Formats: sequence, C-alpha cells, structure tokens
Amino acid sequence: MSQHRSLKGASTIAAKRNVLKRFERVELLKKRGQWKETSKVIGLPKTKPDL
Repeated sequence: MSQHRSLKGASTIAAKRNVLKRFERVELLKKRGQWKETSKVIGLPKTKPDL
C-alpha cells in the first residue's frame, strides 16, 4: 500500500518561508544596515526574506 503524499517526511518540504521569526528579522535588518543598537525588538518593520 502506498503512502499518502501529505504524510511524507518533512525533509521533502523545501518551500521558502515568507514569514520570518523575530531573531531572523533582526539579523536581516542588521545585514541591510537598517538596525540600530538602540532599536526596540518589539514593533519591527515588515521585512521580506532575501531570495
């Protein structure tokens, strides 16, 4: 009996996420030069992940 395609392992899922976690957004802003050390972690600007 074959396995349903929705039950396959997570290793086969390679889609790029379009929502970043807070620490990922801070790292991205630092890399782009838009982060200041005095900036607050709450209320970050929206960021799109690099392609």
